[in-house]
Amino acid sequence: MQVIASLTQYYTATTLDGFIADESHSLEWLFTRDQDHAGPLNYAEFIAGVGALAMGSTTYEWVLDHEFAGKDEADWKWPYEIPGWVFTHRELQVVPGAPITFTSGDVAAAHRELVEAAGGRNVWVVGGGDLAGQFADAGLLDEVIVYVAPVTLGGGAPLLPRRLELRLEELARNRDFVCARYSVVRRPVA
Repeated sequence: MQVIASLTQYYTATTLDGFIADESHSLEWLFTRDQDHAGPLNYAEFIAGVGALAMGSTTYEWVLDHEFAGKDEADWKWPYEIPGWVFTHRELQVVPGAPITFTSGDVAAAHRELVEAAGGRNVWVVGGGDLAGQFADAGLLDEVIVYVAPVTLGGGAPLLPRRLELRLEELARNRDFVCARYSVVRRPVA
């Protein structure tokens, strides 16, 4: 039996000055932009190849605030059917029935579980930038796929708050966005 290697991908949107959210964790700058949902590097095609996801606690809380605001807990439906790991050092509200594992451990240990759960499909590092950076620091991040919006914020949550060498693999325009897929350049071990 041939085992298909999955990729660990950071798929996100950023402002021209490199922020994924403003200082209040808002993404309003993103939702005002025009895009072709069937265009280059689109979400539907991306998520079809994903088998597990990793997200930080701020991203998780943003999903809770925006998916479930004003709804009774009985009406909550987690937006992802695939298993997910939420990295946190705090106790967070649990979405009933959601396939979520909360962890405060190292990304390398969780990555093994993520890859196994993905079953040959890809692992998506949903956010934030520091979590993606932790995967990169551990040599576990394979690709960065980013939509760059024509807006600047001047501050907020950075796309990737550390040095990372990338190689451009694909570049396109999707209406208001520049879309790019980069592979992570691995440094040889001395």
